[in-house]
Amino acid sequence: MRTTEPTEPRTTRTPRSRLTVAGLAAAAVLVTSGCQGAFDLPLPGGAAQHGDVMRVTAEFADVLDLVPQSSVKVDQVTVGSVEKIELNGWTARVTLRLPRDVKLPDNAVAELKQTSLLGEKYVELGPPTTGKPEGSLGDGDNIPLDRTGRNPEVEEVLSAMSLLLNGGGVAQLKTIEAELNNALSGNQTQVRDLIKQLDTFVGGLDQQKSEIVRAIDNIDKLAAKLAAQKDDLARAVEALPGGLKVLADQRKQLVQMLAALSRLGAVGTDVIRQSKDDTAANLKSLAPILAQLTKAGDDLPKSLQLLLTYPFPDSATGAIKGDYTNLSADLDLNLVNLAGNLGLPTAPPTGLPTGLPTGLPTGPLPSLPLPTGSLPSLPGLPGLPTGSSTSSGTSTTCTGLLCPLGSSQQSSQSGSAQTSGSDGSWRSLYGGGS
Repeated sequence: MRTTEPTEPRTTRTPRSRLTVAGLAAAAVLVTSGCQGAFDLPLPGGAAQHGDVMRVTAEFADVLDLVPQSSVKVDQVTVGSVEKIELNGWTARVTLRLPRDVKLPDNAVAELKQTSLLGEKYVELGPPTTGKPEGSLGDGDNIPLDRTGRNPEVEEVLSAMSLLLNGGGVAQLKTIEAELNNALSGNQTQVRDLIKQLDTFVGGLDQQKSEIVRAIDNIDKLAAKLAAQKDDLARAVEALPGGLKVLADQRKQLVQMLAALSRLGAVGTDVIRQSKDDTAANLKSLAPILAQLTKAGDDLPKSLQLLLTYPFPDSATGAIKGDYTNLSADLDLNLVNLAGNLGLPTAPPTGLPTGLPTGLPTGPLPSLPLPTGSLPSLPGLPGLPTGSSTSSGTSTTCTGLLCPLGSSQQSSQSGSAQTSGSDGSWRSLYGGGS
């Protein structure tokens, strides 16, 4: 009996087995490349992949789940794509690939948005919401952090709603509603009246809103002035305790002063009450005097002007030329008239002979011896210029008020007089020349 050794079965490779090997190899390649991420693999399609393109960077505080190859839209129209996302400190820098023919201002804004409630993220570019567009966005430009933003996530909205419903005031709405019902029940009339008064009050505020705005502006100006003088106010506040201490130390004297003022007020009131009739009578008596002063008009001040320069008016100062004045005066030196002005008798005494005795010797009278030397001076009459005069017309000096300048010569009893100027020339007091 022959025995044979068993042999190993032969395996044959079919096309299906080759496909499996190829799939495993592809999976190995994907797993190997997964260390860098599937987003780094170059994928066909997408906007702004070829042609004339430019690259713009945008900085975001949070990019959420934005991934490369996401869309970049302008006015909801896809114009580019996200090329890469990098970490720059605490912010994310997103590189955007755009065609050069896209017209955006240099101060454009970028915002992360979502296509739908559970859709993908994309970057929306547009002009600034505040201010005017400036310049043009170009290759290499950067959109800073203050011009980027994002929409709230669904999770954030649900979390805020949960906080409101669980720990907010929703649970207290029933209590609030019950308390309002209790407060308003039976008080409908008062509530309607309150609403009307509130409507009137709000209407009044609306009519005076310009005044309110002006008052607020004035308060703002006052606050600015107070802020500018805060150092002075601080010093005043620091000095205030010292002043209060002085007042506190003098409290007793202040109280005594106020009590004395009270007594003085009582005495003054009593004096005024008792002298009321006399004061009224005095005021009535002053009425005619005041009426006459009113009638005097300009005469009174003009007379006061002449009082200081009597007997010459103010206009006389214009007539003064050098050391003399152009003055015309008539001096009546008749002794009879002077005696009459002084109240002395002017008629000769009665009972005296009126004629000369007959039988007297004729011829020249014997000459009498005259005293040699100066004659004694006679006392001058009041009101007349000092000096001496003769009826023969001799030269005398005058120092009175009527001859204030130079010397004078009086001739005869008619009273004509002349003055001598400083230049030695004689000028007539009647206004004549030398």
